[in-house]
Amino acid sequence: MTNRERISGVDTAWLRMEQPTNLMMIVGVKMFERRLVERDVRRILERRFLAYRRFRQKAVQDAAGAWWEDDERFDIANHLHRVKLAGKGGKRELEALVSRLASTPLDSSRPLWDFTLVENFQGGSALISRIHHCYADGIALIQVLLSLTHETAPGSLALAPEKVEPPKRRGGEDDFWDQVMKPVAGVLGNVGSLGRGLIEQGKSLAANPQAAGEAAQDAARKGMEFAGEIARLVTMGNDAATRFKGPLGRAKRVAWAEPLPLDEVKAVGKALGCSINDVLLSMAAGSLRDYLLEKGDPVDGVEIRAVVPVNLRPPGEGRALGNQFGLVFLELPIGMAHPLERLYEVRRRMTALKGSYQPLIALALLNAVGYGPRAVQEQVTALLSASASAVMTNVPGPQKPLYFAGKRIHELDFWVPQSGGIGMGVSILSYDGRIQFGVITDAGRVPDPHRIVDRFADEFDKLMWVTLMSPWAPDTDARAATPPSDKKIPKRFRNL
Repeated sequence: MTNRERISGVDTAWLRMEQPTNLMMIVGVKMFERRLVERDVRRILERRFLAYRRFRQKAVQDAAGAWWEDDERFDIANHLHRVKLAGKGGKRELEALVSRLASTPLDSSRPLWDFTLVENFQGGSALISRIHHCYADGIALIQVLLSLTHETAPGSLALAPEKVEPPKRRGGEDDFWDQVMKPVAGVLGNVGSLGRGLIEQGKSLAANPQAAGEAAQDAARKGMEFAGEIARLVTMGNDAATRFKGPLGRAKRVAWAEPLPLDEVKAVGKALGCSINDVLLSMAAGSLRDYLLEKGDPVDGVEIRAVVPVNLRPPGEGRALGNQFGLVFLELPIGMAHPLERLYEVRRRMTALKGSYQPLIALALLNAVGYGPRAVQEQVTALLSASASAVMTNVPGPQKPLYFAGKRIHELDFWVPQSGGIGMGVSILSYDGRIQFGVITDAGRVPDPHRIVDRFADEFDKLMWVTLMSPWAPDTDARAATPPSDKKIPKRFRNL
């Protein structure tokens, strides 16, 4: 009998989210200045990537649930493809290929991943990866893909020992309770019933959002902040009506920007008393604002919600497969014209979300509905996706050059999948002292995502010049503690 293993509730939820208009793949591309040798690529995948047994398994769904099942006919030839770009073999041609692959579903009769070797990108090569979200989240997959690399060219060609997969967790609902809900419930008290009761309440509210208003009032009366956040999460309402929101098609478009120096972004953030993440999210908001203005759309007072993943992995488990992240919903102040005001408002909102239970609630709901009827999960997905216009994620990568199959990786980019009716993803990755920006959009809603990513550098320049030329007080900490008003912003910068 074929070996079977039940897929966890959270991973089942991501497996079920697959729709023709939103494929649940994490798409990445490595770019090389020299050409890769297909034989070397195949050997590295066979010995390092397939050392994770999970990638030899396919996801099977039946009336009893979802299962990992060994692919008895596994052949790596079905998962490694070789192509040549048309025309000049440049960035435009590679973007078109990645867009096509991001719009094409993986073969569900096989393990849900593949690699495409591009032989002729800008005189070197590119390697495109597509891995279904049900296998792991972005944090884990970045670590898996980095395990295929080395700090030296010879080391990247050496074969690693087989079966290096980290120890697997027990899996299942009891494990989820131990990892996530029990610690939170312990803080709140009544460990034996409160946490599990909240999961059940989450199921009930997801199936009947109309009851959430009463639940919020009741939670407020009882001082149950955690339960109140469940109710607030499912009563956010639909996001603002902009060109980013609406019916989706099957075609996707991807784009990436020229990298920015990480040290410069850090320096600006430190000078302004903000985190790197605050700076990057504010730059994304400014880029979206300018894109809407270019299209002649109104922006005054406009705010759009972005779903921001939050890593919930215990320390030291970055390479463990599976999905271990929660979600927060961030209101992006698109209507704010001044880059500095917008930055401080993003910082204020992100600071407020840091104390939120939203990530735990989102993970708990996904785990619960993953074990429940598919119809309930579809209702939850539709509810949450209606509340946002984009997914925005920031993944830290290695800050030194790496080699794969004997060749130096010049640039890394990836694109995050969207669920339900969300039609845009913004992905940020740091590598080798630079920050990479990628955007994926629905082709019908935003056919030209390069018009968004090309603005990231302009938004950073605005913040840099305001930082360099403004007559700030010498006490950086005191300055950072107080967001600037128009009176504190030099007159010459108020219309940036």
